[in-house]
Amino acid sequence: MSLSPHFVVGPLNRRIFGSFVEHMGRCVYTGIFEPDHPTADEHGFRQDVAALVVELGATIVRYPGGNFVSNYRWEDGVGPREERPTRLDLAWRSIETNQVGTDDFLAWCERLGLEPMMAMNLGTRGLAEAIDLVQYVNAEPGTDLADRRAANGRIKPWDVRVWCLGNEMDGPWQMGAKTPEEYARLAEEVGRALKRFDPTLELVACGSSNRAMPTFGTWERVVLERAFDHVDHISAHVYYEPHGGDVDSFLASGEDMDRFISSVVATADHIAAVKQSDKRIMVSFDEWNVWFQERFGGEASLGFEEGRELIRDVYSVLDAVVVGSLLITLMRHTDRVAMACQAQLVNVIAPILTVPGGPAWRQTIFHPFALTARHAKGVVLSVGGDIPSVATTAYGDVDQIWSTATWDRESGALTIFAVNRSRTEPCELNLDLSAFGDLAVEEHLTIHDEDHTATNTQDDPERVVPQPGRSTLEVGHLRATLPAVSWHCIRITPPATAPATAAQTSPNVTTEGFSS
Repeated sequence: MSLSPHFVVGPLNRRIFGSFVEHMGRCVYTGIFEPDHPTADEHGFRQDVAALVVELGATIVRYPGGNFVSNYRWEDGVGPREERPTRLDLAWRSIETNQVGTDDFLAWCERLGLEPMMAMNLGTRGLAEAIDLVQYVNAEPGTDLADRRAANGRIKPWDVRVWCLGNEMDGPWQMGAKTPEEYARLAEEVGRALKRFDPTLELVACGSSNRAMPTFGTWERVVLERAFDHVDHISAHVYYEPHGGDVDSFLASGEDMDRFISSVVATADHIAAVKQSDKRIMVSFDEWNVWFQERFGGEASLGFEEGRELIRDVYSVLDAVVVGSLLITLMRHTDRVAMACQAQLVNVIAPILTVPGGPAWRQTIFHPFALTARHAKGVVLSVGGDIPSVATTAYGDVDQIWSTATWDRESGALTIFAVNRSRTEPCELNLDLSAFGDLAVEEHLTIHDEDHTATNTQDDPERVVPQPGRSTLEVGHLRATLPAVSWHCIRITPPATAPATAAQTSPNVTTEGFSS
């Protein structure tokens, strides 16, 4: 394989490293918010969780849903907590206390340096409520809704830039689900009104809930035919699992995501061509992750309950490798993926788990996300070469090595991210870096274990952590050993900035006190 500074996909969109907080299971309550926890701050938010969120490197966080938003009344979650009503949430059949709402979440984001991405209810509500919400959040004081916000303790507008126009409105599970034509008209109306309020807002129209939806493609076309002039992004959602135990296809999940993005982009660009427009609609991949849906009985199986444990999936080494490959896919499309949100942040199919009143710890999938968010910088480079293939049932033959690289022009630092998607076969990577001049390996970290089912638990929270990989750099060629089912982050720098001991071989990395 080879890399060159002349073959650039585009600048790395930092918003690709987004996350998602939904009022679902224990993501909010006893996840990010637990007033009685020993680490809780004066606002009731867990500081141990906040520290892990910062370490994770999340950049933008979507809120409050998800399916939850389609029957949510934002007014219930603002004002004095003792006056907020308790409601039934029909999405996840839970009891919602509204002790965390819009202002609380936005203040939490501000304290942690996170950009908020707000979703609005276009299921059971519509245009008027959407306008009210945006005015409450973003309007200057002097009119009723902004003055209500000021009375609730926030005089300065929150200035939220990104707004999702509903959630998965094509899904029959959604409260207020719509046909493509119904949603297209609503998105057009809401988009026009919000752009009238502030033409610099970034609006995300709902795309298909996943690529397997019967209306996939048609939905995107119909929605963009009407809303094209009033939206900036269209959403994509997907979750992966080893269906029927098909691990080979599961390891190649990035192939499906790659095709998903390309299809949505092709549809959006077709509409631009028909409209004779140079505008480029971007993809907001604002829900993605590994989720074992085959283990979930569905919403109808749930009784109404407050603070229920829900889809608290525990992730293995195998799952971490797949998550790492999905991040690689998103970066490979940095020219058309404007943002992405791993769903969700805490306790619900999440990189962080907590115990009420107890500890918080990193799941296996935390590490590839944190390392990628930390070390991916500059521009994304196109990777090419002669790559062996792996046979899969779902996607046919796919590349065994799935990789990308980022290059920071200013420092000269180059970071390679790679996954060996074979379940059984190791691979020797030979990467030609001669176009970059004199370089040295600074660090090679990998997620790999002979036991692909190994997990991190409350009793053993560091069972799976990044380990030193095996690589050398000689005469402009990087050679690295990639075991089967492994994810890699290889950091390469000019010799002046690399440690002397790392000139030829990656250094030893101890896991004692490791913070990814």
